[in-house]
Amino acid sequence: MTSTEEQSTDQQDRFGMWWSALIIGVSAVAIGLSLFIDSTLLSFCTMTVVVAGSLAMIGYGLRRYRPTRPLPWYLLSASAVLFAAGTALRDFTVTPFDDLCTLAGYFGIGVAATLWLRPRQVRADYDLLLDSALIGLGTLLASWTFLISPILQSHATTVNTVVAATYPVLDALLLTLVSHSVATSTRSETSLRLLHVGLIAILLGDLGYSLETVGTAQIGHEILLAPLLVAYTVVGVAALHPTMAGLGEPRRIHPHHSRQRASAIAVALIVASLVPVVGSSLDTLDRVVVSSLFALLLIGVLVRSERAIVRSARSERRAQYQADHDMLTGLLNRSALLRALNRNHEHWLEQPLSLLFIDLDGFKMVNDSYGHAVGDELIANAASRIRRVIRRDDVVARYGGDEFVVLAPLGGQDAATLAERLLGAFVRPFELSAGEIPITASVGIACGNPRSYDASIYDLIRDADLAMYHAKEYALGYAFSDDVRHSAPDQGHRNWRPVGRSASTAV
Repeated sequence: MTSTEEQSTDQQDRFGMWWSALIIGVSAVAIGLSLFIDSTLLSFCTMTVVVAGSLAMIGYGLRRYRPTRPLPWYLLSASAVLFAAGTALRDFTVTPFDDLCTLAGYFGIGVAATLWLRPRQVRADYDLLLDSALIGLGTLLASWTFLISPILQSHATTVNTVVAATYPVLDALLLTLVSHSVATSTRSETSLRLLHVGLIAILLGDLGYSLETVGTAQIGHEILLAPLLVAYTVVGVAALHPTMAGLGEPRRIHPHHSRQRASAIAVALIVASLVPVVGSSLDTLDRVVVSSLFALLLIGVLVRSERAIVRSARSERRAQYQADHDMLTGLLNRSALLRALNRNHEHWLEQPLSLLFIDLDGFKMVNDSYGHAVGDELIANAASRIRRVIRRDDVVARYGGDEFVVLAPLGGQDAATLAERLLGAFVRPFELSAGEIPITASVGIACGNPRSYDASIYDLIRDADLAMYHAKEYALGYAFSDDVRHSAPDQGHRNWRPVGRSASTAV
């Protein structure tokens, strides 16, 4: 982009900011005047100004940021016009067109919210949907008890009464969508957060209308109109933010606000617990509806609790697995190996015991020549070959670097057979990303007897490590610790290294 184009873009941005600020200021003044002056004509003019300003801001945002999914913004614009038309027609008592326009506006908002939420791929999405549904059920239960049932009882059953009772149901559905959107939104999505504020303002305005319809509260017309005007303005401001271009794009989002969702569900349960007291005079129909909603709410809470317990148990198992296993190879790690005898003491108690200490020959050269990535690849492939050789009852662990330990309930002869099979697993070269790499192994064997408690796991590792070093030094393939001690006891003591370190230094 040339300097001239950059200057032109900056000028357009500054112009857009001043122009938008002017529209917001005019809208704020118009809303303020409508609160203090009770005039149907002024309310109509204020509504016209605010809606026109909101549409202008949405149009500017669409032209400036060119979102990949503009349809929801067009639906919001149409819904704003429909809501304004419904409000104006209601002021002039033009029925049933006022309700038709308002219901069409609700439909547009619902479709827009669905289009924005549908591409979002959320982990544990069923839990999140369940939480949103529970919040909606709690809202619907409260709406039926305090709004819908009083509306149906205080008016004759006509089309207007049914339509008036429909608005709280639509508000409950809209609150469900808002709750789901809030749980999946991120801090960087400023435009979406502003839309949340606008939708909540619409819900507050509808709540005031419903309370006035029921007769619970007498609220002035100018006060009822204010939340709707604020909603129009906030939606327009949301269209001016650059993040509006990314709404509705596919993305993976990790759900959050779990504590807030749990609090909302707790409030829903508290409301449900008050229903028997508040609704003591409910008729048969009311009791059927309330009982059904209450049962669905409790079932949902039970399902949510069960899923939370399962998820917690799964997390504990995953944490325990990560604590006991080496992430590169999937084998047990050193700490889990050291606990193996004590953890399953009964399994080892009546059997012979052999520990095989395996070290890869020349691993340091491979690691230095081809890099750590190839070295890790070699370790993982070696672990896979070792795992295929051992039996189900054997314990295999990555002790450190290129060192592996196999703990098996075998006597000396069977341990030698297992060692030969392990060495045979390394005859074929490894096919790695760097090519075919031949590598061998050395095995040290130490035998003990858990019943006598003469040898601990540390002693077995020390003796097997010494035997492995002896086998590596003399190219024996494998060696027994007893043979090493009997052949050269002084040399064995002199050559023993700290447990866990190999002649080929591991990474």
